[in-house]
Amino acid sequence: MQLIFSSKIPAANHHLPDQRTSIPRQLFRLTRLGLHIIYGVAVAATILPYLNPIRRDRTIRRWSRQFLTILNIRVVTKGAVPNDAVHSTMFVANHISWLDIHALNSIHPVRFIAKSDIRSWPVIGWLVAQANTLFIDREKKQDASRMVTAVADGLRAGDCLCYFPEGTTTDGTELRPFKGSLMQAVVDTGTVIQPFSIRYPRSDGSVNTAMAYHGETTIWQSLRMILMQPHPVVELDFSVPISSAGHERRGLCLMARQVIAKQLNLD
Repeated sequence: MQLIFSSKIPAANHHLPDQRTSIPRQLFRLTRLGLHIIYGVAVAATILPYLNPIRRDRTIRRWSRQFLTILNIRVVTKGAVPNDAVHSTMFVANHISWLDIHALNSIHPVRFIAKSDIRSWPVIGWLVAQANTLFIDREKKQDASRMVTAVADGLRAGDCLCYFPEGTTTDGTELRPFKGSLMQAVVDTGTVIQPFSIRYPRSDGSVNTAMAYHGETTIWQSLRMILMQPHPVVELDFSVPISSAGHERRGLCLMARQVIAKQLNLD
């Protein structure tokens, strides 16, 4: 997906709510969001590099919570919600939106594994990089080996990481096949994975596809649709962590997908 600013919303993604936030409130939220991002840039440039890991995580968690609050997004957690004592864990989830990152960071800050093109996004790409994100170039097969080593080093150091094995986003109504090459890092370090599902529900329980960032949707179109939502919700359902002991990466990948598919009621 390219970062293209456009006023046109593709027909395929035109699943907007019956009730919409008023234009003045949308502009108010957008203004607050811009100021919050500027604040985030200032903190990331002057304070974040000098904080110890505990204070760094607290700062990222607080900023992410405020980010979601500005957009009026309510985060609902279920299952084995991780606490601050959780470390050396690979979080694995389905992927729907750029909001997924902020939703997880608002609960338990992690190092994300993201596509290399995100690094080039204006402002947001820089902020993501300052949060110790690991970037992978999926177009280069040799980059997978480098990433496995980098992820393994992070897990051995006690870091929590997260990646989305579908390799792309969906509208939330399907679960694509998982790519499991990075699971090798979990096997090599003898650590654990914690699968969790991400869902954006409507008030009637159906999937709120207007919250998705997928297909040809641009970041600006996605933001516009999110701003239109009067009371958006994101649900994070955490499973019990799965030990890598006695498993190889394909088996771990299959178990993670089965858990997430069951949580989402998807095949």
